[in-house]
Amino acid sequence: MGLRNSMLEVALILAVTCSVAVAYDPLDPTGNITIKWDIVSWTPDGYVAMVTMNNYQQYRQIMAPGWTLGWSWAKKEVIWSIVGAQATEQGDCSKFKGGIPHSCKHTPSIVDLLPGVPYNQQIANCCKGGVISAYGQDPAGALSAFQVSVGLAGTTNKTVKLPKNFTLMGPGLGYTCGPATVVPSTVYWSADHRRKTQSLMTWTVTCTYSQQLASRYPTCCVSFSSFYNSTIVPCAKCACGCGSRKAAARSAGRGGNSHSDGCIMGDSKRALTPGVNTPKKDGASLLQCTNHMCPIRVHWHVKLNYKDYWRAKIAVTNFNYRMNYTQWTLVAQHPNLNNVTEVFSFQYKPLLPYGNINDTGMFYGLKLYNDLLMEAGPFGNVQSEVLMRKDDNTFTFSQGWAFPRKIYFNGDECKMPPPDSYPYLPNSAPLATPRSALASACLLLLLLLLVA
Repeated sequence: MGLRNSMLEVALILAVTCSVAVAYDPLDPTGNITIKWDIVSWTPDGYVAMVTMNNYQQYRQIMAPGWTLGWSWAKKEVIWSIVGAQATEQGDCSKFKGGIPHSCKHTPSIVDLLPGVPYNQQIANCCKGGVISAYGQDPAGALSAFQVSVGLAGTTNKTVKLPKNFTLMGPGLGYTCGPATVVPSTVYWSADHRRKTQSLMTWTVTCTYSQQLASRYPTCCVSFSSFYNSTIVPCAKCACGCGSRKAAARSAGRGGNSHSDGCIMGDSKRALTPGVNTPKKDGASLLQCTNHMCPIRVHWHVKLNYKDYWRAKIAVTNFNYRMNYTQWTLVAQHPNLNNVTEVFSFQYKPLLPYGNINDTGMFYGLKLYNDLLMEAGPFGNVQSEVLMRKDDNTFTFSQGWAFPRKIYFNGDECKMPPPDSYPYLPNSAPLATPRSALASACLLLLLLLLVA
């Protein structure tokens, strides 16, 4: 019995450790979404709270159709009213004879309002359709907020019970939220910074992202090529799970639930039919048929070699006919990113997750130029070139050094080719270039003439 208990304890420790490790991103170790509740006033049967969602992830945003925030009430609370967002369901409010609450559900789900709603329904930092920018790309747009009036709740700091079981869809799976924790009250300054006020009570919830929870397979892949080798290393076959997509297509044919409608050939008539780019309500994708079956491919090409510099070309291609990517991000880990000299048509920002180790950087599009990656088709790609200075102590083209160690697109790690398939340098250079060979021949002919 003692051995069995010990084994159970070890299994529990491993489970906890693995669950924490799964949500840890080594390139963004402190990235999370923090949800903060500030009680700003008491009401006869509850309180009014300002709820703010701050995205502290450097390169992972929340795309359309946006976030969905849920929780379980600790008692029998209801939402009397809400500004800047709305509950997806009202629930059973039959016991209320007078005013009807906005939501009576014990487990409400809250979504952001769309842009353009009437001003009396808006509040600061709301109404963006649930879209939240990545903090490293757009700090001002990396937050969302709404105000909620809660009834049948406590009316003092000691009687208020914190909500439980927080969930965050962003917009799909992937986020895990911890318990609510009471923290020091938020401080507010007046416009002239001469008066300071504070919330009556504050608690926070931290949500972290795990790619393994979001998707069983990668959502992007990487391919390589170089000027010194004619070999093009493609994305790995079925890098994003061909088997699962075939099963999904069969399920869709039987009328079952599916996240994919299969694939179509890029040169087929179906790819040109009107409405092929219209998103489905269930979010089902429609991919171009490829060997890798990934929605996104990132191609890294070692383009040119100068005396003191070298140049790489980066191209991102979208193979999903029903998805475009607004404010996309691309993260690369490469030892020579500490010597980036110029990036030609992308924005570039170094990421320093571990202080002085400058080997990771984020690329993203120029606003109103290429910050929108269109759906699959002739315009479904963005590309740029990067110029880097050579470091004599580390620079080499051999052993795949010129290619990145990791690539992330929109916060998800892409499937890399196997290391032994990287383009390699030729074993030896020609003994003489054509010009030197011609000079040698001329010299030999001159010597023969002199001897004769």
